Amino acid sequence: MTRTGEWYDAGMKQNKGFTLVEILVVIAIIGILSSIVLASMGGARAKGRDTKRISDVKQLQLALQLYYDGHDSKYPQDIDSLTDDNFISSIPLDPLSPDQDYVYAPTSCSSSLCTTYSLTAELETTGSVYDGDPDCSDVDTYCVTP
Repeated sequence: MTRTGEWYDAGMKQNKGFTLVEILVVIAIIGILSSIVLASMGGARAKGRDTKRISDVKQLQLALQLYYDGHDSKYPQDIDSLTDDNFISSIPLDPLSPDQDYVYAPTSCSSSLCTTYSLTAELETTGSVYDGDPDCSDVDTYCVTP
């Protein structure tokens, strides 16, 4: 007979836990899957930073156009003039390395104003989100001109 009125087999032992080997196998599988996911996210993060850079360049391009309209069809020699005259609240910084600036190169300048410019940003991915101006020859940069 059994202790509670049921049949009891003394030779049958019920295991209700996991063995150490089973736990180690599960941990190894989780580790492999998480490393695959993290490796694939690295490219997505780089593309996201490139999209931010392109957005920043377009924001600067808009501020330069506002400056152009307010200063007798001329562009500034220095990009910091945009914040001095309140055409933009602050100059955007690169998302990966804030000490690296976007390159503003005014051309055809006389006195303190210029008639054209080139604005470029270094991208992390080649053939990235948008190629920008067709005059920009480097595939790792995004550049705009008026």
